[in-house]
Amino acid sequence: MKSLDSRGFFFLLASLLIAIAASEAAAKGRCADHTEERRALFGELHVHTAISMDANVFGTRLRPDDAYRFAKGESVTLRFGDHRPGGWNVRLDRPLDFAAVTDHASNFGAVRLCTTEGLGAYDTEACQSYRRPIEMGGIVNLRRVIDRMRKQLGDDLVATSVCGEDGERCRTATRTVWRETREAAARHNDISDACEFTTFVAYEYTATPDLTKIHRNVIFRNENVLPMPISYADEPDAIRLWERLRDECLEAGTGCDVLAIPHNSNLSNGHMFAVEYGNAKTPDEQAKVAALRARIEPLVEMMQMKGDSECRNGLWNVLGGNDELCNFEKMRPQDTPDCEAGTGRGALAGEGCVSRLDYARYALIEGLREADRIGVNPYEFGLVAATDTHDATPGATEEDRLDLRMGRVTANPGMNLGGLAGVWAEENSRDAIFDAMRRRETFGTSGTRVRARFFGGWEYPDSICDAKNLARQGYAGGVPMGGRLADRPKSADHGPRFVVSALRDPGTPMKPGTALQRVQIIKGWADDEGNFHQSVVDVAGNAENGASVDATTCEPKGAGHDALCAVWTDPAFDPKQRAVYYARVVENPSCSTRDWACRAPAERRPEWCEGRGLETIQERAWTSPIWYTPPGA
Repeated sequence: MKSLDSRGFFFLLASLLIAIAASEAAAKGRCADHTEERRALFGELHVHTAISMDANVFGTRLRPDDAYRFAKGESVTLRFGDHRPGGWNVRLDRPLDFAAVTDHASNFGAVRLCTTEGLGAYDTEACQSYRRPIEMGGIVNLRRVIDRMRKQLGDDLVATSVCGEDGERCRTATRTVWRETREAAARHNDISDACEFTTFVAYEYTATPDLTKIHRNVIFRNENVLPMPISYADEPDAIRLWERLRDECLEAGTGCDVLAIPHNSNLSNGHMFAVEYGNAKTPDEQAKVAALRARIEPLVEMMQMKGDSECRNGLWNVLGGNDELCNFEKMRPQDTPDCEAGTGRGALAGEGCVSRLDYARYALIEGLREADRIGVNPYEFGLVAATDTHDATPGATEEDRLDLRMGRVTANPGMNLGGLAGVWAEENSRDAIFDAMRRRETFGTSGTRVRARFFGGWEYPDSICDAKNLARQGYAGGVPMGGRLADRPKSADHGPRFVVSALRDPGTPMKPGTALQRVQIIKGWADDEGNFHQSVVDVAGNAENGASVDATTCEPKGAGHDALCAVWTDPAFDPKQRAVYYARVVENPSCSTRDWACRAPAERRPEWCEGRGLETIQERAWTSPIWYTPPGA
């Protein structure tokens, strides 16, 4: 064996040190700001621009590049079409950490052909009809608006006159639009070690059969994406969508990774979480479909501008009493008929029935029943929130910003400004955020930037809330939100223990965030008769703290908390029964965006403000759940 001289020895040593450093860097991640115990990042995963057929017809002219610039804190100029000239500059008070533009894939190509001169279809009768402006005109005219849009955006838009005899003109235009979407995401994704902003290539799969919303946002991990988006027109069956995403992305060997996020289930007439398995008849076949759904759809959008989808009081076979906080931002009136065990149609136009399976809380419980029946839980999902903005302004959730309301609420008092998605990630990069979404370590907020953590285990100490290393103990002693509890150890003769911690939204120096009022833990389970049970427990803070707002100025009044933390043990734990738990963090009251709209100057005040008094809301955050499964189940 040949011996090393001193130069060779030092070369080998240097190589070894470089390899060790490279290995440590790979373990640490690529961002300078990297935290093993993870930090909260806020973003937006549901944004529409002028590419979307409905946004464009309403007058939106901002495109994906503009949406990403706005999310990063830059100023953009809002203009609403040639029929409404002029514009104004808007920007966020605080930039987002990440965003995904999710334009409607349906009619990608036709919209481009109808709005771009020189492509061969611009002057067709169908395209001229499409370009005629639509005014929202308030909630009472929603049916009129929908009828008009269906006429303008229906079969005529993809007629031969627009797409050509073989449809190739629309396919070519779709490729161009999809390329613009991908390139905009690439341009604004910060790949330096500063990691200031992250983007995701994405689109919306828009299923609206019989005016029932069964939409999903499809989010890709990286630049390895499908050559063309799979739209509802391509695959009107959700199971086929999941199968194609599996075959053409997840298992295609191209480095493609993808997930889908169902949204707006509150307007699905019971369809979004209906127990349906297509042609799968046996429990084993159905279990495969359920596993595929759980793999493709690890998250659900809890709230957006068209309402809250957490829960609703008075629904069929839901036991446990009223939850007063379930009245939050409801799009559909309380007297809407109950679908009970069936489904309906027409929710987008205020028609049909409302189902317990329109709401995430009860879908989570339905998932427990299916897990007992077929051995797989199809609804084992985490929670996020979004705006569903159709004017390319992601993250515009500040309730008092008249310049960012952009017609969302002034035209329709049933709407709100939507929410934000939160993730706990080691760094602000695509891989770290996507991994957080995949493992469901996420939370949704109603627009506030409350930071909420939720851990579940069996032996957390009562003193953990006073520990400086709460997160480290949380991970070491159990699972974070989105996880499944380990089997109960023999040393534990009690129910599972949960740790929930929340920090208030700090806001900005000019506009501080609202203090926290209380933290709750919600438990769900089902019985053998098909009843859904819910239990809501206040574990920190005080609902009767006397907090309010000044009716004249909207300034907050009363006591509140900068931080809340609690350890809670389930006193009604049944080791033989599946259960699901999540936490809800609630702020003190603040003025709603509708209240702020009614404080506008008379010339900008909506007609529906007449006779309305002070309207407050309590902003909130929802953590992803933690599941308990009996041993051997």
